Amino acid sequence: MTDYSTAADLQTALAVEALDRNLFRGMNIVGSNDRPALFGGQVAAQALRAAGLTVDPDRRPHSLHGYFLRPGRADSPVILEVDRDRDGGSFSARHVAAIQDGEVIFSMLASFQLMRGDATARLDRSEQRPRDISFDEAPEREGLLLEMRELVPTTTVGTRIQYSDHLAVRSATPLDDDPLTHACALLYISDLSSGFGQVSVPGLGTGGPSLDHALWFQEPVRADDWVTLELSPTKAADRRGLYSGAIRSLDGNLAAVLAQEILLRGPGPDPEQVEKAEQ
Repeated sequence: MTDYSTAADLQTALAVEALDRNLFRGMNIVGSNDRPALFGGQVAAQALRAAGLTVDPDRRPHSLHGYFLRPGRADSPVILEVDRDRDGGSFSARHVAAIQDGEVIFSMLASFQLMRGDATARLDRSEQRPRDISFDEAPEREGLLLEMRELVPTTTVGTRIQYSDHLAVRSATPLDDDPLTHACALLYISDLSSGFGQVSVPGLGTGGPSLDHALWFQEPVRADDWVTLELSPTKAADRRGLYSGAIRSLDGNLAAVLAQEILLRGPGPDPEQVEKAEQ
């Protein structure tokens, strides 16, 4: 059987192959064969990369909304089909379908903006989340092609593991200077962990498969420099958990704002209901 899980660094994982004018192929990250499904951040980042390769280089990603429709499989490459919805004077819109075995596993709408160098107003710096511990004292955590430190440590309360919802992250290897590469890498990072990692409610899960994901890019930040990922729960109902988050440079500049909804898997979920929710 062909091994398609060969991308051993983030740069390689984002280097989708052009098959035709609007058709691309991505490789899976090393270790995908050991997971129940492909890492959603990989598929989303490759979809954004494919879309970005169909717009002018002076247009950069400014927003996206993606839906995770089926679990990705490690035994097949991801085929990325791009529809060029519109190219206007300042914005370009793209629709990307990530496909395996003829089925769409992820669907994304993405928008790109012509960069004009207008004035920037940094209004949210005071809202940067305090860190439980300093960056230098933060415990390291193994990541998917990433280096990570937990600014809120993972702890165990009774039999329940409360996962970190505040991380420092960077690519484990240097990335090139293309702004599209770093935007895709930030999208990859944004799918880490869970905004419900520190929530402790009887019967309520802390994580599960991603359902949909939205991201708004702000200031350009290098993803091979340390950034912080801050996640906060918003609402949980009907086994769906909605949380928001932000990615910032270590000195507080806002790189991206995100919102994500996940399927919350609590203790002893009903397998039939979980399967239906994932379809």
